[in-house]
Amino acid sequence: MKRTFVIGIGNRQRGDDAAGPDVVSRLCGTLPAQVEVVEHGGEMASLLALFEQAAAVYLVDACVSGAPPGTLRRFDVAAAPLPSEMTTVSTHGLGLSEAIEMARTLGQLPARSVVYVIEGQSFEPGASLAPTVAKAVINASRQLRLEILDLDKEKVTDA
Repeated sequence: MKRTFVIGIGNRQRGDDAAGPDVVSRLCGTLPAQVEVVEHGGEMASLLALFEQAAAVYLVDACVSGAPPGTLRRFDVAAAPLPSEMTTVSTHGLGLSEAIEMARTLGQLPARSVVYVIEGQSFEPGASLAPTVAKAVINASRQLRLEILDLDKEKVTDA
């Protein structure tokens, strides 16, 4: 049976790149049992392997787009690619956009694929989260949790 994955992408040792892992850490133990929470370094092959196992996937990553630090955005990437100005931080190899488009090309992108991005400020080794990014991590975890719980209610209602 395919599962729902919530994947926080990033590196805890590189400042605001820890946003994705911090969001999923906040979600551990708060979601339905069929939802698997994963902290991920962003390596494409293992992301594609997760997509292949997924009925739904929610990804959280830091980005650099020129928006104010801490800006939180949500994209339905099953419907359309990430906007070209949305550059996710690539301390983890190829960007998230490339992994999503590869999954789409291979027919592995789940029908429900959502990306939350948090605009970062500093990605220096050893830096901590910027205060605006830390606030966005809290907001993203709340919003994502509500979205997943609403989806879970829809499944129960539709059954």
